[in-house]
Amino acid sequence: MNLPQLIDRLHRTPSFMENVTNWQVIPPREAEYAPFPDDLDPRVAPVLSARGISRLYSHQRRAFDLAREGKDLCVVTPTASGKTLCYNLPVLNAILRNPDARALYLFPTKALSADQVSELYELIEAMGVDVKTYTYDGDTPAAARRQVRQAGHIVVTNPDMLHSGILPHHTKWVKLFENLRYVVIDEIHAYRGVFGSNLANVLRRLDRLCRFYGSHPQFICCSATIANPGELAQTLIGRPVELIDHSGAASGEKHVVFYNPPVVNRQLGVRKSALQETLSIASMLVDNDIPTIVFGKSRLTVEVLTRHLKERVRDPLGNAGRVRGYRGGYLPTLRREIERGLRRGDIRAVVSTNALELGIDIGQLDACVMCGYPGTIASTWQEAGRAGRRKNTALTVVVATSSALDQYIVTHPDYFFGRSPENALVHPDNLYVLMNHVKCAAYELPFEQGESFAKGVSTGEMLEYLAEENILHLADGRYHWMAEEFPAADLSLRSVTSENFLIIDITRPEHRVVIGEMDRYTVPMLLHEHAIYMHEGQQYQVEKLDFTEKKAYVRSVDVDYYTDADLNTSIKVIDVLKEQPFAGGQLAFGEVVVTWLVTMFKKFKLDTQETLGFGPVDLPELEMPTNACWWAMGEEVTGGLTMDDLQGGMLGVANALRQILPLYLMCSPGDLCVQYRVRDPFTRLPTIIVFDNYAGGIGLSERVYGMRSVIFEDVAELIARCGCEAGCPSCVGPRAEVGENGKKTALLLAERLAKQ
Repeated sequence: MNLPQLIDRLHRTPSFMENVTNWQVIPPREAEYAPFPDDLDPRVAPVLSARGISRLYSHQRRAFDLAREGKDLCVVTPTASGKTLCYNLPVLNAILRNPDARALYLFPTKALSADQVSELYELIEAMGVDVKTYTYDGDTPAAARRQVRQAGHIVVTNPDMLHSGILPHHTKWVKLFENLRYVVIDEIHAYRGVFGSNLANVLRRLDRLCRFYGSHPQFICCSATIANPGELAQTLIGRPVELIDHSGAASGEKHVVFYNPPVVNRQLGVRKSALQETLSIASMLVDNDIPTIVFGKSRLTVEVLTRHLKERVRDPLGNAGRVRGYRGGYLPTLRREIERGLRRGDIRAVVSTNALELGIDIGQLDACVMCGYPGTIASTWQEAGRAGRRKNTALTVVVATSSALDQYIVTHPDYFFGRSPENALVHPDNLYVLMNHVKCAAYELPFEQGESFAKGVSTGEMLEYLAEENILHLADGRYHWMAEEFPAADLSLRSVTSENFLIIDITRPEHRVVIGEMDRYTVPMLLHEHAIYMHEGQQYQVEKLDFTEKKAYVRSVDVDYYTDADLNTSIKVIDVLKEQPFAGGQLAFGEVVVTWLVTMFKKFKLDTQETLGFGPVDLPELEMPTNACWWAMGEEVTGGLTMDDLQGGMLGVANALRQILPLYLMCSPGDLCVQYRVRDPFTRLPTIIVFDNYAGGIGLSERVYGMRSVIFEDVAELIARCGCEAGCPSCVGPRAEVGENGKKTALLLAERLAKQ
């Protein structure tokens, strides 16, 4: 059965359709074309014509024209709309006309770098011209690096390598920096939060070195659809951009289905497991041999789904290679092998985290199933765009979980299919981030007295502080680096800390193998001793976690359960930076220290998810300085409520707020934390606290502070519209958690807060 036949069958299946809250059919769209530019090098057009490209899409021509005019630009069009030509054409044209010209391509991942550069290689080979294109990352052999530095016309890399492998060694890259004409930054929507804040500072360092060498490169940025692509691009590169947000590309018919699992206990508002429903839909697609990608929101979800789907397709010899898992913790060689299998068509279904959300070419897939709403509208469209990339009919099914965010989306289809309200946030002037990059910049090139690194920030104060700490030395009006260490080596762009743990398989003691890695803050939850760690569907038990050496030792096991840990969090206010009167109390923003501790873990049965038991966890406390905002509520909000009702109502508001905020901030739910205190030690009032889940803060809670009480209007609407009787996972939380009056009290609190 092919996909159109299956879609027709689903339409006629009552047991499926009764759970569909919205079935959107996006009709095919005709292309809008423009001719090749008159000043395009004559060697380019024949090669494109041989590939079936006899003219450009309108947005590709617009990008070429703006680049020719010397403008910085940002292209925002859907997946598979030909964004690659928006930068390849002006770059190739410039190099063909001036062989000394150079370009630097930045992609967020090494996988995307390798994938995108292959298309460029083919174009250059077909033209038979001497345009040297090289990938420069951690996998580039040492023998080839000198050749790249000396002769590379187009250097393709990632922000991490630019930060630690190119900028600190700029004296070896003189040819590149003196002649740099274009800097291409693809998938800029991926650069939000800590990663984006770090990249903005890396680009400040790049711009500083370019000025030193006398070059003034143009920037060409590309992004998925978000609310503020121009603002994001401008913040990243530090100057205005021209925005191209109208796509001229053709597209095939797309079916987007919102599927809400059936309610199994209406009184409690409990729905059937989203994981089980995702497995059922994915199994139907796999059984009909329809090339499919399944997205899970967590590593655990991906591994559980991979294990079940592999069992479904296993042949009599035990082979199940038609189904593979894919996520960030896998080693690069394994990920490249899976990508090649998808392109060849050997792999018919892949289960992935958002690691495959970006534009890596994984061949022709027809269907996409999402286990849970990905967290942002932009990410949903990116993941949906992985299916139907060849203009054929595509099916996307979003299976909602019981979380308030998922329920809000599937019951508000107009919100989803209207204009995206999401903003990608970066905070490049975060003091932790900025100070680290000032050190890196000083290592690369001495600072002149009075020189500014970032607008609106006192660079002089930071330089003086570093001089007092004997990291810099002031001589003849310049601040010189004098510390022994190499500053870029200790700074990870992906997080505020760079402490990753290695996961080592010791099943065969004589042949220990590194099978993955994990960041420090996730380790206590997933790699504590006796945890079941899952990797490509295979289960491993953690035998030992060595915090000092940053290693976890695991052994292969075959059990019918998995584990998940409980996290205890406490917050201490260090300094109040902003405050205003609010509801008889205060709304404030400031610096806090968050402390968390994992004390126990639970075991869950693989097939039914029922709880099998508990176990203790003995790990050290972790501390993180960050930013937070909080609402301390006076009698105007809390008046007339008993202590029990107030506690249940505040928990309900916090649960709803935790799910609504990511809609406004375009962040993962894990980027923010929401806590409540019936009597907070600092404010001495009932208080709801929102803090950034990154050291130093990334600007999210500060944006929440600026919202004041607007956010509570949507919290109140979410609670009021939910059909449960007294609370459920889709609004304020289960009745057993928030109490008999929890939903009513949460709605009262939200309405009172919204009026302030």
